[in-house]
Amino acid sequence: MDTNTTPQHATGASKRVAEFASALNYDKLPANAVHAFKRALLDYLTCAIAGSKMEPTRIVFDYVSSWDQSKEAAVMGTTTRLSCPNAAFVNGTSTHGLDFDDGFTRGSVHPSGAVFPALLAIAERQRSSAKDLIAAGVAAYDITARIAATVHPTSARRGFHNTPTAGVVGAAAGVSRLLHLDAKTTLDAMGIAGSFSAGLREYLFGGAEVKRIHPGKAARDGITCAELAKRGLTGPEQVLEGKHGLFNVMAGENAVASRMCDALGERFEITNVYFKPYPACRHFHAALDAVRDLRKKHTIAPADVARIDVGLYEVGARGHDHRHAHSLLDAQMSAPVSAALAMRFGEVTVGTYDPANIQSAEVQRLINVTTAVADAECERIYPGCRSGVAKVTLMNGQSFEQRVLNPKGEVENPMTDDDLMHKFRANCEPMVGKAKCDRVLELVWAIEKANSLDELYNWQ
Repeated sequence: MDTNTTPQHATGASKRVAEFASALNYDKLPANAVHAFKRALLDYLTCAIAGSKMEPTRIVFDYVSSWDQSKEAAVMGTTTRLSCPNAAFVNGTSTHGLDFDDGFTRGSVHPSGAVFPALLAIAERQRSSAKDLIAAGVAAYDITARIAATVHPTSARRGFHNTPTAGVVGAAAGVSRLLHLDAKTTLDAMGIAGSFSAGLREYLFGGAEVKRIHPGKAARDGITCAELAKRGLTGPEQVLEGKHGLFNVMAGENAVASRMCDALGERFEITNVYFKPYPACRHFHAALDAVRDLRKKHTIAPADVARIDVGLYEVGARGHDHRHAHSLLDAQMSAPVSAALAMRFGEVTVGTYDPANIQSAEVQRLINVTTAVADAECERIYPGCRSGVAKVTLMNGQSFEQRVLNPKGEVENPMTDDDLMHKFRANCEPMVGKAKCDRVLELVWAIEKANSLDELYNWQ
């Protein structure tokens, strides 16, 4: 178990991380990190394509495409090309549009939407090699995850959304690597990114869709920070560990600074990301697993349910216990709404969140008899485990309870490569066609051997 240390014990962390990112080469990567990159890339493509038609994506796209004519980088799901920062902004927004993107449990952060849109935009513009893209991606994931893990859960309790606050630094470092910047310039890019690090969780209390743009903002700003550093703009040398650096501002004395550089360059956190089987907030996926398992195991008919009690850790319960669903985000962020849908339909998919389903009399009844509260055991083992418990009580007084330690998709309970391919095909074939999906899958699984990455830049 980690022991809390003060940020002062992370002296030199920013410099070490910049040196790590600038020096990381494909040849230094173990096979499991390369394979994990492929899995993360495939899941990113799934989420970005599936989310490309969402309203927040349309709004961002309409704005930037109305004046940007530079045509540097592809916009997922369209034939349009925009400047690298703007393409990254749109694509990062798409990635988070359905809350279906990957994450890192210890840091409660979604890396892919901050990392891949930035790197793919720059890679397309300068025709980067596949091996450079892989090295930059692994570095960016590592830095994003480690920063988030250092400050979480205090950062979340203070109201910060770790995805844009940590993601912009990871994106800046990854883009710096792709641009072949030296360690000093990479440190400047990270330092500049500290001033772009922003994102509040107030969206939880009203269903505001601004959450969707957070990864896109981080991806866009990560590019900007690296490009500014390349041109000579300097940033603080202790952006992470300094008196007014990210660790102190976001977590203070609760920052676990040892997490930032522990086994840096030996353990690659991209191998520890989870993937989502449900397009809903990850905090209550374990509880959804439990509800679905109980429904199936005991052949529970939704009409026979008198009560559903969901137990989560405190960060998961707070802000996710509401019963209203005025928007898609409201529904996706609600444990009671999502648990009720799981009980009614036996699954949780994008289609499950259809407003007609949510407003039906049967689902509304289930929502009203479902509660989400903090559970002592879930809190005790968090953030090491994102566990959950569900108790279903029937009209006849009989009850069933199940506790899930690691929800489907975690490293300890993984989605297989086949699971990820199914997720990709199920969500993307209706939008881009089977032939395109076949070609993308062929490229992703053998990307280190690819002479061209054009298949990732053309979405007819």
